[in-house]
Formats: sequence, C-alpha cells, structure tokens
Amino acid sequence: MVVDRKDIGSWLSGPDTSGISRYPGARLGLPESGPGSMARAGRRIAAIIIDWTIALLISNFAFGGDSWATLAIFAIEQTILVGTLGYSIGHRALGIHVIRRGGGAPGPLAGLLRALLLCLVIPAVIFDPDQRGLHDRAMNTLLVRR
Repeated sequence: MVVDRKDIGSWLSGPDTSGISRYPGARLGLPESGPGSMARAGRRIAAIIIDWTIALLISNFAFGGDSWATLAIFAIEQTILVGTLGYSIGHRALGIHVIRRGGGAPGPLAGLLRALLLCLVIPAVIFDPDQRGLHDRAMNTLLVRR
C-alpha cells in the first residue's frame, strides 16, 4: 500500500465540521443575535437566580425557609407562568421567553413537565449545541430573546 499526499491531507485538515452549527440556534433556523435568537447561558443563569430568590423569599416568609417549600414554590411559579405566559419573572426581567418550537406559549402540561425536569437540575445542565437543555428538548421548547 502506497500512501500519497491525499491520504496524509485528510487527517491533517482536522475533523469534518460540516454538520456543526456556526452559532446556537442555527440548526433551528433562528437568528444569530437579537430578538428570536437563542438565550445565552448568562441570561438563563441570571433568570433562574431571580426566580429562585423569589421562591426563597416567599418560603422564608410563609414556611420558615423550608427547602421543600422553596422547591415547590419555584416549581409552581415555573409551571403557571411559563405554561401560560411563556416566561417566569426572571425570564421577563432579562428579556427572554419560552416558546414551542413552532411558536406560542408552551401550554400548561408542557409547563408542568418542563418545571419538574428543571427541578431535577440534571436535565437543565445537560444541553445540546443549540444550548437547549434536556428539559427544553423533551418539551420541544426554546428559550429565546424577546
């Protein structure tokens, strides 16, 4: 077997990157930036901190800071607000919202299941190249900029 320049060039040029998106949301047909683009990690993390802080404040006032009560308040907020309006208080404050892949609010059932998966934490921190967590993939939702 004779090795020629063509064979050597194939491994020197690096892996095939033709299937990799240039930016999060490109494969979904979303713009790279601005309204309708995928919400980046900074906004997502800040929104969840705002929502968790609100749940903590309510829990401290009404339930003495019980951790299960805090989690339940957080889940209820996510279920009701995201399921009906498409955004939580934190999402609204940071200019992002949750939509179904085809458009519109996720709906009550998707809001509930998405909130339950979000409370498990792991589905939210495992994400794809489009920065969709497993909880968003499971519910076929997108977290986009307003």
